[in-house]
Amino acid sequence: MVKVSDLNGKKVITADAFEVGEVDGAEMNKEWKITHLHVGFNKEATRELGFKKPVFGHVTICLPIDLIKGSGDVITLTKTRAALKDLPECRGL
Repeated sequence: MVKVSDLNGKKVITADAFEVGEVDGAEMNKEWKITHLHVGFNKEATRELGFKKPVFGHVTICLPIDLIKGSGDVITLTKTRAALKDLPECRGL
């Protein structure tokens, strides 16, 4: 079993080997299963993917766990960076 605390701080890498940022939280459903990871984008990902950087902090997206290919030292995604443009930002963090 993977704990959310084990995932926090892990780097997130797209299928085309682009580092987008780090995990900084998760969302769970009523059954206490993780459904989404909160991924804080780094400056390069924010700029390249066309998100508007907030005055304080960073852009955080809600990444569905079905986009995760694997997790070890880093979390690898099944999608390229271009596919992340349409993901929603996590609000209220």
